[in-house]
Amino acid sequence: MSSTTLAGSSGAARAGNSRARVILASLVGTTIEFYDFYVYATAAVLVFPHLFFPAGNDTTALLASFAIFGAAMIARPLGAVFFGHLGDKRGRKVTLVAALLTMGIATFLIGCLPTYASVGWFAPFLLVVMRLTQGFAIGGEWSGAALVATENAPAGKRAFYGTFPQLGAPIGFIIANGLFLIISAVLPSDDPTRPSTAFLDWGWRIPFLFSAVMVIVGLWVRFSLVESAAFEKTVKSGKVRKLPMADAVRHHWRELILGTFYMLATYVLFYLMTTFSLSYGRAATTAAVPGLGYDYRTFVMMMIVGVVFFGIFTMVSGPWADRWGRRRTLLWVTAAIMLFGLVWVPILSLGSFGVMAFLIIGFTLMGMTFGPMGALLPELFPANVRYTGSGISYNVASILGAAVAPFIAVALWTYGAGSPFWVGVYLTVMAGLTFISLVLGKETSGVDIDA
Repeated sequence: MSSTTLAGSSGAARAGNSRARVILASLVGTTIEFYDFYVYATAAVLVFPHLFFPAGNDTTALLASFAIFGAAMIARPLGAVFFGHLGDKRGRKVTLVAALLTMGIATFLIGCLPTYASVGWFAPFLLVVMRLTQGFAIGGEWSGAALVATENAPAGKRAFYGTFPQLGAPIGFIIANGLFLIISAVLPSDDPTRPSTAFLDWGWRIPFLFSAVMVIVGLWVRFSLVESAAFEKTVKSGKVRKLPMADAVRHHWRELILGTFYMLATYVLFYLMTTFSLSYGRAATTAAVPGLGYDYRTFVMMMIVGVVFFGIFTMVSGPWADRWGRRRTLLWVTAAIMLFGLVWVPILSLGSFGVMAFLIIGFTLMGMTFGPMGALLPELFPANVRYTGSGISYNVASILGAAVAPFIAVALWTYGAGSPFWVGVYLTVMAGLTFISLVLGKETSGVDIDA
């Protein structure tokens, strides 16, 4: 079988969608997705413990804020089933538009919510509702964007094209945190452990409201898409399934399980390097659960440097996975993540140099493990259940590796009396499960994406 048959038609891009349109359409939605995530994650650390819960124990308020953060992960598999069903029966385009619009509305409304001081416990209730809506929409966003990239990729470049939806993560981080940095600079605080009164009154709402602008741009790009050849072939051959979810579970249960565990290390590392590290980096060295003692702006700037490496190695990992295979590439990267989890304390003990090295290494590994997933998960499933199958694997992993990760990390950080040692061990154990799943899995680079 020729490489053209295996990977799809050759050329700049497959018929119907130009290369630029494919790249932009797959990138813009995930950029907004991760922008929304980072905006919420930052607010969960800086704002929500102060505004959406009663005054009292700061650690309890932070954990409650993270619990709501994790609630979205519970809704993501439901969104994966709903939007996966729609995407496998009605097409990728209409589904991507619906998911992006739902996500954008929920994020915008978070910026309009009343606080605990205004409406009491109704405030965190509304926050939960909006966060669940976000999670539901995101459940259908990633897999659709990954399918746009991989189903329209030239021969031999599926993993490279699959990195473009993944690139939305570092870009979304930089936009979201850059915006928070600008607002915090305009509305400075005299207390490094607490945002200014103006920031808490209204400044924090700006990033959520700004998401509306990004969504409008994303919708404009996605309305110009045409359906992929893989989906059109499925329709013409009469292979569209009445219940894609049932078919995926009945005939592809092994791929669903493997795909979920493929993503486990990626999700745990991702949320530890973003949400947990921000809490740990900002916590005072004299606090009951001590941290690194950096002020918000300094530590976020250090994180942004690390995220640049995230973006670079996300792009680098695609050609590696095309050349050496998805499985081989990820086995080496996952082994490195396991080792990284065991050396957190030695690295962080080196002062500011060590903290910077910790962020650069962690985000570099994040890019290397995240990049190939844009091709790997869709390649596990045939075209008629691909949206559903890849979406379920990706989003069930979010429960196992993301919904509980910040909560477990804070608990282990507290258990270690401020030392991140056990948090690193947690990462190593989760990466070990991913490594085992990769050993049990098969290489997918040669599958027929149109089948």
